[in-house]
Amino acid sequence: MKSVIPKSILMVIRGLDPVGTGRQIEIVAEGFRHAGWTVQVAVTTSGGAVPLRLHGAGFGIHRLNGRTSVDLTAVRHLLRVVGAVRPAVIFCWGSSQAQAGVLAKAYCPGVRLISHLARPPKGLATAWALRLADCVIATSPGVQQACQRAGVAAGRLELIPPGIVAAAEARLSRQQLAARLGLDANKKWTLCVAPLEARSRLDRLLWAIDQLGVVNRDLEHVLIGSGRLRLQLLRRARVQQLAERLHLVSECDCVEDLLSQVRLVWQSGDVAYGGAILDGMAHGVGAVAVASDAAGQLIVSEETGRIVAADPESEFPRRAMALLEDDALWARYGGAARARAIQNFSAADLVIRQIVAVERAMA
Repeated sequence: MKSVIPKSILMVIRGLDPVGTGRQIEIVAEGFRHAGWTVQVAVTTSGGAVPLRLHGAGFGIHRLNGRTSVDLTAVRHLLRVVGAVRPAVIFCWGSSQAQAGVLAKAYCPGVRLISHLARPPKGLATAWALRLADCVIATSPGVQQACQRAGVAAGRLELIPPGIVAAAEARLSRQQLAARLGLDANKKWTLCVAPLEARSRLDRLLWAIDQLGVVNRDLEHVLIGSGRLRLQLLRRARVQQLAERLHLVSECDCVEDLLSQVRLVWQSGDVAYGGAILDGMAHGVGAVAVASDAAGQLIVSEETGRIVAADPESEFPRRAMALLEDDALWARYGGAARARAIQNFSAADLVIRQIVAVERAMA
């Protein structure tokens, strides 16, 4: 059997778009490569533009599965890749990948297992996997504390906030984006990025869209995400007569361009990195979010956006409407959001701290 290759890392990820977790993966992968590491990527699910973008950037990509969820097929193929690549480090992004990574660690003696979490862990299987990792990287104090409650030793926990780079110049015009996504270029757009699952509480988002439509029909809303709730959300949108205003997109390779054109980024539930909140901040877009760990870390309420309580439900659309209709407020929040992204969420700091954490786990 081949020996472990020093300074080689296999990142285990889902199929994601280049926003939220997907953008963090791109930044960290490029940072490790720049630092002299050999970086390969194993993708446990179908979909997403990030694997294609990483492949185009010269990273080795291993597609493990053609399904939308992590299953035994993905785990079996991961073991095969680990046996062939023999990385020094397996770096798992998210709970499902952490569970698969534990089996890969057992299969490859000497490998170090890093688990990265941007949401508080749930369930016994995830807690078990995290306890067996050599290092767990938590993105916020809330996630860090949840990991400690799950039994992860404090000495193996690293708190590393997210980072973001300055927004690049858009490749697509507003008219081109409208044509690609089926939007009306003359209307205001909002954006939510979230997995289509219960923790995202997308029922709140649909209710808010319904309420906004009562007072302003000049709005269109983009929801980017995939998951088991897709058909249920589409049915509900039809019943509530939202279908013409809600554009549900499973994958979006132009999300960076879209961010430069939306009026508002919002989030209705518990989503890693708040979905597109941090990415929107880099583009000078304010956010409105229902209170969550990620929202509390990213948004300064009444300065860069607004954090609202889950109840009463009317607060979510009401606070969003203020940003949609008040140009001065929109400009002030957007400017403060961009400044906060630059000052508090440095991509360079993110990369340095990730590398230090991995090297410490290897020592």
